[in-house]
Amino acid sequence: MDHRRDPRAGSGSALTRFAAALRRWLRPPRTLRPTRAGWLFFGLTFGVGFAALNTGNNLLYLVLSFMLAFLILSGLLSESALRGVRVKRLLPREAQAGVTARVVLEIENHARRAPAFAIAVEDLTRGRGVRGVRATGRVFALRVAAGDRERRSYAFAADRRGWFAFQGFRVSTRFPFGLFSKSLYLDAPDRLLVYPRMERLRAPELDGTADPHDADTRTRPTRGAQVSGLREFAAGDSLRRIHWRATARRGALVVREPEGDAGAEIEVRLRTAGEPEAAIFERDVAWAASEIATLIDAELRVGLVTDADRIAPRGGPRQRARLLAFLALVQPDRAGRPEPAARARRRSAGRDR
Repeated sequence: MDHRRDPRAGSGSALTRFAAALRRWLRPPRTLRPTRAGWLFFGLTFGVGFAALNTGNNLLYLVLSFMLAFLILSGLLSESALRGVRVKRLLPREAQAGVTARVVLEIENHARRAPAFAIAVEDLTRGRGVRGVRATGRVFALRVAAGDRERRSYAFAADRRGWFAFQGFRVSTRFPFGLFSKSLYLDAPDRLLVYPRMERLRAPELDGTADPHDADTRTRPTRGAQVSGLREFAAGDSLRRIHWRATARRGALVVREPEGDAGAEIEVRLRTAGEPEAAIFERDVAWAASEIATLIDAELRVGLVTDADRIAPRGGPRQRARLLAFLALVQPDRAGRPEPAARARRRSAGRDR
């Protein structure tokens, strides 16, 4: 099985790495941007200074010195707020395209004594089609005590499946007087695999009677209510099937096997050969992901077949993650020859298989 990898993951050359290192080296350690109140304060300071020089009034010189000291104090206090700040990103266990998930940012203050005030953190990623970066989310912490940490989260929704690359953080503060926004950049590259968008399918859509994408689907095996026997616990089995009395007698985990589930396997078929339209292919991928998630949640063993790959049927959360990860990265095989089959077809087999 050939898992298609993100083309950006291994495409970095020596020249690209050197350019990235040069940009990091040339990047200023801090950036300072006056706020609206800061521009107004600048104007007042310039006016007081101009009046002091033209009139020679000692009181105006005293006011000017206080205003300049005010600016220096603002720079020192804002620097103390940012100096010890570090940020960690905690990604969700599962993310779907177009579905909101929560990304948690852990703000740490490594300073020994000085607390950090009014800390705003922007999570950055490189913009698509344009140079520069854009913020995917923003959080705010009013106060982070020295040696302490605070957790904040923001809503994240990827617009497409596949790898989503995070680049770093922009940490800024307007402490103490709100005259300037001082910020620093923290490198924190990370990637999140975004699954296709999934919908919870209803029972009629799983038994072949209401599948708009399926023209050749057999009825899925019926799950009987009678227990056909006991067997040893296997990877992927649900804990709800454990037979505790038999487990206690044998000293090993034993699970019930309902009649009709024994040997039952389902394979989801996805057409990848040819040159399908992008919207149609994405719709088929989303439909296949919805089928897989629903069937595995129903404690069935599920596999995936495409025109180039096959994943054997199994059950459990590991199989679910494996299949969805494959669908997150699958692309049309434009060099392949399309088969005269439905875009998404399930093959089922019972004990008579």
